[in-house]
Formats: sequence, structure tokens, C-alpha cells
Amino acid sequence: MSGKSDKKKPLVPSLRFPEFREAGAWEVKRLGDVAALKNGYAFKSSKYSDNGAYKVVTIANVQAGHMSIEDMQRISPLPSDLQTHQKLSAGDILISMTGNVGRICYVLIDDCLLNQRVGKLVPTKIDKEFFYHSIQNGNFQTAMQERAKGGAQGNLSAKDILQHVIYYPNNKHEQQKIAHCLSSLDEVIGLQAKKVQALKQHKKGLMQQLFPAEGETTPRLRFPEFREAGAWEVKLLGGICNVLQGYGFPERLQGRQGGKYPFCKVSDITSAVNENGGHVVTAANYADEDIVAELRAKPIPVGATIFAKIGEALRLNKRAIVDVECLVDNNVAGLKAKTSAAVDYFIFLLSQNVDLNKHCGGAVPSVNKSTIEAIKVLAPEPPEQQKIAHCLSSLDEVIGLESHKLDALKNLKKGLMQQLFPQEVA
Repeated sequence: MSGKSDKKKPLVPSLRFPEFREAGAWEVKRLGDVAALKNGYAFKSSKYSDNGAYKVVTIANVQAGHMSIEDMQRISPLPSDLQTHQKLSAGDILISMTGNVGRICYVLIDDCLLNQRVGKLVPTKIDKEFFYHSIQNGNFQTAMQERAKGGAQGNLSAKDILQHVIYYPNNKHEQQKIAHCLSSLDEVIGLQAKKVQALKQHKKGLMQQLFPAEGETTPRLRFPEFREAGAWEVKLLGGICNVLQGYGFPERLQGRQGGKYPFCKVSDITSAVNENGGHVVTAANYADEDIVAELRAKPIPVGATIFAKIGEALRLNKRAIVDVECLVDNNVAGLKAKTSAAVDYFIFLLSQNVDLNKHCGGAVPSVNKSTIEAIKVLAPEPPEQQKIAHCLSSLDEVIGLESHKLDALKNLKKGLMQQLFPQEVA
């Protein structure tokens, strides 16, 4: 005999409220044993209307931990064969079943309609709030993504979801205590998220006033010392910036996790915009001097603005500013302010008002160096540029600090969940 016991260890979390420490092991059940999954309605896109009376929840509205209520599709009248469960109310639990699957969120508003490929989860034998938190962890979404693999885009079946194993304590009071703890933390996270969003909206509004509106040559808001400076001048980007080119990045050179230079692709720009306020400090790939020499590449200097110059990514008009010397691949271009003609951070701000879609051509959208150089922009003299740049970069610092606080709260919740829920069956 091996001497090892085949008996499984009791399933208990590492952190438990004092009154439940002797309450025994948690239950292990299939999700389908404690909840039902309701399907959505196959709305026809041709029936959508900008002034429809009902909002339709689609995959795009189901985000991890929150429901996006912006740009929701509308429809009216109600389809005659719409089922009762397909009319949603605030507090219903949704799951994404196509694409980026396994995202879980609450419905935030009443009178929404459930579209197909979005599922509605209805707890039947477990506290609703506890159930929501128990499937709001990364392990659940990872499991759903594994099950949805295959094909052009992932798809979850009802079976994939309902067979997932879920852990919970028998005592409803313990379920509710855990749920209340995590929901209280969610409230704090939500307030911090609103604070960050309000700061971003403030910056957006300030930019709209500090830069001339379309068809105008002076901004609505101007610093006192420049109010008599006259209209902003029309200039070519090539006159105030150097346009920087990227380099082909062979696959055999990719995969380095560290090195002197981050080697930025379009995906790294997207990450910088979404996660770091548009500042590039890291990348998924790195290069050292040997790769720079082999590619005969010239590093992008600190302060340059980089962006996608080809493909669907160009249409998104995302801009990032380089905080460390880096390399960029040949799907990316950069702008570096010319000495005495422009200020780097002003160029970063100015570039966000340039819609590259208006300057690209071909079946695949793209812009080249000469096209970028010929783009006309309005710009003041460098001293005013510097004042605008300082004002908005200071606001960026505040946004960055508050965003770090938000990230810290999210990490706190993640760590707490790892202790409040058993991690695996031994």
C-alpha cells in the first residue's frame, strides 16, 4: 500500500467568518443544480430603431463586472412571441455566450430585452448575490473560455455553463455574509470607478475648450497671457513634427520578455490607452541592441506619439505617448515634435483630434509618411502649446493616481475572493 489516503480533504475556504468556522465543509455541485439558464431572443437587426421604446442587451453590453448601457440597440414594438424571461429587470444576472465568453454582470436598468447569445442565470437553490460573486471570479471565466474553444469565435452551450462545478456553504446566512462583504467592497470600487470616469470626462471637456472647435481658429478657453495672441495658424504636421517609421518584426525575433527596448505592436498601443492613460512603458515583446542592429532600426525617442497606420486598428484612432525609448513594428507610425516648432505633449493631444479615417485610402485603410506629413492642423506658438500641455498633463497625473487606487481596490477584492472561496477540491 502506498500509505496515501484516497479520502478528499474537506472543502473549506482559507478565510472564514468566526461564526461559521465550525460549520463544516462546503458543497460541491454542478451549476445546473443550483441555477437555471434562460436563453435570449433572436432579434433581427433590421427591426432596430433609433427611437425604439425598448433597449436590447447584446454581447457588447455584457462586460466583466458591469453592464455597459451606452450605445444600446433599441426596438419597438415587442415581438409577439417574446417570452417572459426575455424581458429583463435590474438585478438579473447575465452571461456572455459568444466571443469573449464567460463575462458576468448585473442588469442595471428595467425594461431591457435579452438578445440571443446572452444568457440569463437564475439561481434557484442558492442566495442570488452569493451566486453572482461566486461566478464573478477569473477561474469561472477561464473555464468558460476553455470550453468555448474551437471555430472562428468561441461559443458557449448551455451544457458548458450548467456542468461547471460550483462551491457553496450550506448555511444561507454564511452565503449572505460573504455576499454582503464583497458587495460592500464593490460599492467602494464603483465609487472610485465613477471618480476616475468623471476626471476623464472633465479632461475631455477641457480639451474641447482648449482646442478650436471644427470650423473655428481660436479655442473657446484661452490662458490670459494668450488671449490677444490671435488665431491659431494652419500648419502641416510635417512642418511641426518628424514622422517616424516602424520596422518589420520577424516572428523568430519575437517572444523576449525583457530587454533594453520594448518592441511595440498595435496591441501594445491599445493596452497603453485602455490601461495606462495612453502612456507606453512596457510591451509584450522586447529587443536588445543585437536586434536593433540586425533590423537597422532607430529607436523611437521618449515623448513621441505612436499610433496604428494600417488596418481596422487605424479606424479606432488610438494614440499613445512613449515614456521610454522603444521600437515599433511596421504597422505603427510616430510623431516627434520638431525643436522650436512644437511641444511633444501638445502633439500627443493634437493628434487625438486628427481623424486618420479622413486621410486613408485603399481597400485596407492605411496612411503613409507623406500622407501624414501633409495633414493640415491648427496650432499656436510653442509657449501656448507648453501651457496647454502642462495643464492637461497635470490632470493626467491626477487621473493616473486615481486609476492606481482603483486597480488596488480591484486587486484587494481579487485577493479577498481567493480566501473567501475554496480554490480547488483536493
